[in-house]
Amino acid sequence: MPIPVISVVQMREWEHATWGSGQTEEAVMRLAGLAVARAAAKLTGPGDCVLVLAGYGHNGDDARFAAESELLARRDAHLVRVRDPEAAMAEIAPLLQKQPALIIDGLFGIGLNRPLSAPWIKLIREINQTASPILAVDVPSGLNAQTGEPLDDAIHATHTITFGAVKEGMLKTSASTFIGRLEVATDIGLVPCPFKTGLNWSMAQDFLRYPPPRPATGHKGTFGHLVLIAGSLGYHGASVLAARGAQRAQPGLITLLTAENVYHPVAGQLQSVMVRPWAAEMELPDSCTAVAIGPGLASCDLPEAVREQTRLLWRESALPIIVDASALEWLPAGAVPQRAVRVITPHPGEAARLIQSSAAEVQANRRAAVGKLSRRFGNCVVVLKGNQTLIGRDEGNCFINSSGNSFLAQGGSGDLLTGYLGGLLAQPSLQTDPLKTICYAVWQHGTAADALLAARPNWTVEDLSGVLGSVGAGVA
Repeated sequence: MPIPVISVVQMREWEHATWGSGQTEEAVMRLAGLAVARAAAKLTGPGDCVLVLAGYGHNGDDARFAAESELLARRDAHLVRVRDPEAAMAEIAPLLQKQPALIIDGLFGIGLNRPLSAPWIKLIREINQTASPILAVDVPSGLNAQTGEPLDDAIHATHTITFGAVKEGMLKTSASTFIGRLEVATDIGLVPCPFKTGLNWSMAQDFLRYPPPRPATGHKGTFGHLVLIAGSLGYHGASVLAARGAQRAQPGLITLLTAENVYHPVAGQLQSVMVRPWAAEMELPDSCTAVAIGPGLASCDLPEAVREQTRLLWRESALPIIVDASALEWLPAGAVPQRAVRVITPHPGEAARLIQSSAAEVQANRRAAVGKLSRRFGNCVVVLKGNQTLIGRDEGNCFINSSGNSFLAQGGSGDLLTGYLGGLLAQPSLQTDPLKTICYAVWQHGTAADALLAARPNWTVEDLSGVLGSVGAGVA
């Protein structure tokens, strides 16, 4: 199950409930240390220098147990117990000169809530000036886990492994510079989380054996028919990427309606997709089970009929409708048919334009932006893209995607996602829980990007289209 995002106070209550159950603090810290060591082992190789900085309190103990783990036995691990930052610097400085393959930051934990003294700030800045990757234990030292603000300064981690659940401040835009890639270690001996919140962190385990197996007697009609409305002069590649994304979702049929003046280059790149030029009076096939609109519809010579058809489908169709990119600007505000699935997939700039705001304001409170967008467009599901993509409606549970990396910031990445999402939602068996299907699509898109990055750093969106849907927990 997705894990709730909680406050620091709730985390402390959770810990106290665990101690009350008879579990010992040391047992939990050892498991936390094991989780840190496991993460460090993935980030390094045999013989690599790993510098472990262990400060006061439990956070330092977590780091110490990580350093002592057998998982790091084949690393050149150096544990430095930091009590006095000025004294410790004499030991740390020569180790920093070795350019460690990884620095584990266990100086301060989530209990820190007051500004640091000058010597601590100096130490943190010395660490930040290195070119070494940094793995933060629970929270980057110096960052307030509740507010997401640095206490004068904080460690700039490339990776953070937090324990139990994500703390509220870690999701603030102000925290993103310090957090880096965020992962959650849930199996550290705590009792089940006693809290439920409206904001949840999606995990790979949420998508085990999803999508479910297909029936052996299934046929093309069983798995739905997606209609894509995409592509215009100068932007025909977006329609091809969207179609390939839809193919990776494997609906029974895909029809792509595109501009007549790009029909030939689009059709020439697709074989199993039925490509047709759109007409002034577009009629959906009777077998259509979902519609995705938007990729590559940025040309200034688009006929008004395309915009009118988009508005009509959004207001009246009982089918799932997914809208992205330029088509977002055409959407009518107001109600949609009851129980109809409606999805929009804006990036922060598009979201800001839709609610007459700024991208900075959207990023400052992404949950509020999702609510405003959802309310404006008929309680639709909003996929607010970006680091830790947010998925939800105005009310009810909202989900934060845990996968993906900054190399998704390439032209065509969103087009691929729109097609993949449409291909999944076209399948009747995946329409029963549309929010889970949407969360899975976003998670799989990010997981595929992570797999590519692990293999090579210069992957392209075309590469992503080749592996989308084939990696991660969703494959049984």
